[in-house]
Amino acid sequence: VNGLHFSRSAVLKPFVTGNALKIISGLTNFDESIVRKVAFAASVGGASHVDIACRADLVRAAKSVSSIPVCVSSISPREFVDAVNAGADMVEVGNFDGFYDCGMKFSANDVLSLAKETRGLLPDIPTSVTIPHTLSIEEQIELAKELEILGVDIIQTEGKVSALEERMGSVVNAMEKARPALASSFALSRAVKVPIMAASGLSDITAALALASGARGVGIGSMVTQFKDQDKMIEAVHRIAQAMG
Repeated sequence: VNGLHFSRSAVLKPFVTGNALKIISGLTNFDESIVRKVAFAASVGGASHVDIACRADLVRAAKSVSSIPVCVSSISPREFVDAVNAGADMVEVGNFDGFYDCGMKFSANDVLSLAKETRGLLPDIPTSVTIPHTLSIEEQIELAKELEILGVDIIQTEGKVSALEERMGSVVNAMEKARPALASSFALSRAVKVPIMAASGLSDITAALALASGARGVGIGSMVTQFKDQDKMIEAVHRIAQAMG
């Protein structure tokens, strides 16, 4: 039912079964009409979650057109409270991609303190935390272990994908883009028991590889949001869902 608030177990179930597919409309995308389109496409196309910018009106918009859990992303934990009150089912500390292009960097301590603040504000809401790709694999593993102790529900990896990257092209290009997220998923899934979600640079070509690398879910944005047309968005989501089996 549209507008439904999902239980904690319902939100996390796709990660337990290992086939979560989160469509990401973008942490800095505040265009309500695009958010609606992405949320509708995610819901109809067969995704398990949709991830949107953290604002109450956007949560209500996404909820009104979709029947899957809505996740909100931010690097400001206080913003989560209003979004959750508006119906958000899950919070994501991160999706830092947009900030790297502005020259911002996030240390392991930055991420850990954001995660602690979020857990303090919303102890019962499913929480996902992105581990910056700018950390070495050793630092990523260390941070993942700290987040596991903190009680974070999902750990999200990322790769280096700048806003200037060309669109998804050849298979080789797709593999190259996915490489950092796959490497992190492989390493982190063996270091912690928290489910890993692979994100950044993934497509229908590489989604199944992410699961094979140890991820319990994938987060995909540009492969869907590159389209303006609603039907093409739905088609893209459907292609990814099918590729994941």
